[in-house]
Amino acid sequence: MIKKITQVLFTVAIVLLLVSCKNTKQKLQEYVNTYNSTAATFKGEHVTLTTARGYINDNKVELRFETNLPENDSNKAAASISFPKLLKDMINKNQIPKELIKEGVQFDAYFLANDNTVLNKEVLNNETLDVLLKE
Repeated sequence: MIKKITQVLFTVAIVLLLVSCKNTKQKLQEYVNTYNSTAATFKGEHVTLTTARGYINDNKVELRFETNLPENDSNKAAASISFPKLLKDMINKNQIPKELIKEGVQFDAYFLANDNTVLNKEVLNNETLDVLLKE
């Protein structure tokens, strides 16, 4: 009788474990939903709005950081220094999860001027993650 109960409990535990495991696509979608729902609380210098868009079939997330900065050479130069630091801080705070990057999800992050032109773009993937975190 105890053997039967043990087998049933073991089977239930395995089923629960399998059901609770999420694949990368599910984690990507969950991340995008969570990011967008908490984006209003995001604090970044000159950032007025940030949003995430998931491309599930491409295993990619696009992060957009809209700013109040005009598009000019000095702002582009400043963004090339400050934006990687912002992304590094977000990774360290798990606002951009290393786990997803290590599972093959690519993050395309755009730092945009007030007219939506690109001041800086950073690609976060397995190859660029270590370089960014060392800087």
